[in-house]
Amino acid sequence: MNYLSAENLAKSFADKWLFKNINFGISKGDKIALIGTNGTGKTTFLNILTGKLPPSEGSVSLRKDTRVGYLDQSPAFDETMQVMDVIFSSANPVAQVVKKYEEALEAHDDQAMMALMEDMDSLNAWDFESKTKEILGRLGIHHTDSLYGTLSGGQRKRVALAKILLEEPDLLILDEPTNHLDLDTVEWLENYLNTSNTTLLVVTHDRYFLDTVCNQVLELDHGSAYTYKGNYSYFLEKKAEREEIEAAGIDKARNLMRKELDWIRRQPKARGTKAKYRVDAFEELKEKASQKKFDAQLELNVRTSRLGSKIVELDKVSKGFGDRQLIKDFEYTFRKGDRLGIVGKNGMGKSTLLNMIMGELEPDSGKVVTGETVQFGYYRQSDMVFDDNQRVIDVVKDVAEVVRLGTGETVTVTHLLQAFLFTPEKQYDFVAKLSGGEKRRLQLLLILMKEPNFLILDEPTNDLDISSLNVIEEFLATFPGCLMIVSHDRYFLDRLVEHIFVFEGEGKISDFPGNYSELREYQDEQKLEQKANPVKEVVAKPVEQPVVQASKRKLSYKEKQEFEGLEAEMASLEQKKAKLIEQLSQGGSHEELTQWAREIEEATNTLEERELRWLELSESV
Repeated sequence: MNYLSAENLAKSFADKWLFKNINFGISKGDKIALIGTNGTGKTTFLNILTGKLPPSEGSVSLRKDTRVGYLDQSPAFDETMQVMDVIFSSANPVAQVVKKYEEALEAHDDQAMMALMEDMDSLNAWDFESKTKEILGRLGIHHTDSLYGTLSGGQRKRVALAKILLEEPDLLILDEPTNHLDLDTVEWLENYLNTSNTTLLVVTHDRYFLDTVCNQVLELDHGSAYTYKGNYSYFLEKKAEREEIEAAGIDKARNLMRKELDWIRRQPKARGTKAKYRVDAFEELKEKASQKKFDAQLELNVRTSRLGSKIVELDKVSKGFGDRQLIKDFEYTFRKGDRLGIVGKNGMGKSTLLNMIMGELEPDSGKVVTGETVQFGYYRQSDMVFDDNQRVIDVVKDVAEVVRLGTGETVTVTHLLQAFLFTPEKQYDFVAKLSGGEKRRLQLLLILMKEPNFLILDEPTNDLDISSLNVIEEFLATFPGCLMIVSHDRYFLDRLVEHIFVFEGEGKISDFPGNYSELREYQDEQKLEQKANPVKEVVAKPVEQPVVQASKRKLSYKEKQEFEGLEAEMASLEQKKAKLIEQLSQGGSHEELTQWAREIEEATNTLEERELRWLELSESV
């Protein structure tokens, strides 16, 4: 069943075409990712599909009675409404009947209640309120009586997302839904979209999200659209193939154009009947030959200041606000080359820790000691303030005309801007014309130009397109100084960090050795272990024999002999198990392999029993 069709869609602003001749359709069950670099028109494309913006050319057709839910980048509702009223302001028939039923209940209107109960039954609306609270809770919105106008930008977007999910539209269109969500919430949203019978069109830079949720990719690139039937990994493979073919085509067109240009120049100017078809063909050839090839990106290698042996020491640092403890007695000494990720739910104090390290916030107790050679570069969540009337290149030249690379060479700011995906034409645009992602890219560039040796990045991936992320990741992968990253982008963390500060709540921060995927794997194993052994730490034996007495009890002669024998038996079992594993790896008949596998299992079980008994006896040695 086809929900939406777009034919020959095009959009221009003034004399600039964002895209042209796009033909596109969405069918029931499709989960489509819309991707493209900043400024290619992704949000404009969504606004056209949803009727918020007219196309310059072409048309959009929506199947009759198809309900569309659209989450844009800056959702707006009446700021005087409470959060729950925003949810119930929906045209969703379930929300409306629940609202009417609640009003009849408050007014003690029994007659209206009886009439509405039939509607509640027919729409299966009895669990709507509990479902509403569950989704709001999952999205971190707990105070449903708060006024919408008092919420932060991130909270507003989460309320809007909850509203759309509860409407259960036929077609869900989401523009950057993972921005402002913590990692647990992003994973919940992934699972929700995968398990629900949802038709989806989504713009996101979260590459794990794209791989897990989407089964198609629509790419906007240089004004054209390309469709790939597969997830993000498949898209990367096929895009590389397409670019190789197109680059070869451009080379061929350029060679042919040189020959045609020579022919054009040799023709007498006065001949009006000069082969017109060949002249027309030359113009088409010229257009193709003038396309840009997909050259590799310039290497991004900005110089950093020298970092001494003393960097930053956190000595029993604590911080709270009111009766809420965010950080309690936290200790850590930074070492050269530290590559740290920071994760935790929103509001747990991640940015608070960064601000204390930067010296912008004093701890309640403890101290932060910073080495003399440390040169911070702090990329904040909030946008840097630019002069909209300045050109991009002038903004950068205000910091420096040339930049030193890590190799000792110097390059012009024009080359550096190109490394950050600002084309020569874009460099002369006014800041006012930049997209949100382009401004964020410019913000990071200005920070790096100051040669920091300790980079702190607070949600650096928000609003950045995938091409920008790849460029930045390549640079950060070889950054020689200290690196701290707060991010909800799992791919970004996996690629760049070596251990993680986990904010667990109530002031506790643990240091996990590994990247984010390894952390999640460990947490999942812990949950499974707790389910399998729910009372592992609360043993019933102390009721009969208190632990205090057991710890003081001396081993009997027989138990001492058993304890000594256990050590020898465990060593023998280990050797037997290792020999069986070696035999199994070398291969054998089916009967032998089956027998060896059974013996390995028996040896493992026996070894575990002996180890538990050895530990029990060792308490009294």
